Amino acid sequence: MIYKLEIENFYSVRDRQVIDLTVGRRVPEEPGRLVQLHTGSEDRAPRVIAIYGANASGKSNVLRTIAFLSWFVQYSFEHKARTLLPYQKFLTAEQEAAPTRLSITFAGLEDPLKEGTTATCPYVYTVELSPRSGNGDMVLSESLHYRPRDAARMVRVFERNAAGHVKAAAWVGLGRELSVLENILRPDASVISTLGQLNNQLALSFMQSANAIDTNILLTRFEQNDLDLLTGYARSPELLNALNRDIRRIDLGVDEIQILAENGAPVASFTHAGLDRPIRMPFESHGTQQFVRIYPTIYRALALGGVAAIDELDVAIHPSVLPEILRWFSDPDRNPHGAQLWMSSHAVSLLDGLLKEEVLICEKGTDGASEIYGLGDIKGIRRDENFLQNYVGGVYGGVPSIG
Repeated sequence: MIYKLEIENFYSVRDRQVIDLTVGRRVPEEPGRLVQLHTGSEDRAPRVIAIYGANASGKSNVLRTIAFLSWFVQYSFEHKARTLLPYQKFLTAEQEAAPTRLSITFAGLEDPLKEGTTATCPYVYTVELSPRSGNGDMVLSESLHYRPRDAARMVRVFERNAAGHVKAAAWVGLGRELSVLENILRPDASVISTLGQLNNQLALSFMQSANAIDTNILLTRFEQNDLDLLTGYARSPELLNALNRDIRRIDLGVDEIQILAENGAPVASFTHAGLDRPIRMPFESHGTQQFVRIYPTIYRALALGGVAAIDELDVAIHPSVLPEILRWFSDPDRNPHGAQLWMSSHAVSLLDGLLKEEVLICEKGTDGASEIYGLGDIKGIRRDENFLQNYVGGVYGGVPSIG
């Protein structure tokens, strides 16, 4: 469960933006939609976050923040040294010469080293990246803090400075690993990613959590192709069975999808009622192809209790099907592990069924900088308002300006 993001000097986000999804105890109950932040918390956060705004307003960059942080803690150690990390600053000379700061607050295991533990508590992970010089990036600071139930405030898990010196809590279990860590820690790599190479159990636990974030936002040039996609289906009968179950349920006109081997490669074969022969994937409708491509991201999040961060979900899913996809995340049978969906969308019809706490709006000023705010942050917004009508009418901002 991610419930707070702070973004500064990252793509179109020039000035510090704070996305706080915390919902206080006075807000009416919405079972399955507004859920407990962590064990013992009286505050809640939404399981579905829908991001609206005009084209190029910065919607994708909210999702990129999540995708980049997930990549950084998992793979930055493997990134080629002295090359730029896969992100952009706000594209002015002034901001290129300024640091980038990203922070994420989430619910994590209170005792991640104890097998079988389920109690959760708040964690805050923060990284600050250096100005850009063309000779690679550098971490100015990196930290992970948490607040277990017996603590009155956030306490350090680890802190790292620009010189690469690391301070860690005793329970992290570094011991002799600390000197090894500081010797191999590159200026542009995460402490967590580096500790993972040393098989540190805490780092491996957090890398596993980061791996439960699935996204269609591409940070590097290595885009998944249909061969990779179909290989994944071929290797996972459970995934293919789930796809067939859901594709029949939402009535895309497909009776069954089979993954066949042809010339040593997997191909998808679509059987339709009323047709004598199956159809191959390249000849299927665009909407059906896109559903097949995006489905593993949704399935994996629901199966693991992870986060699905999907850019332009309405491009992949027909507008009449979208409400059903969102419903999966509030259904305890479909979402038993508490998965969360972050999505950008232009499908304004969804606003009729969303809570104000589930909606973020991005608006880009004439200076090119994005502002991000929640619908619930706007003073005077009532729960029974016609969000669709008011959004389209420009009451909340985030709509294209024509003329």
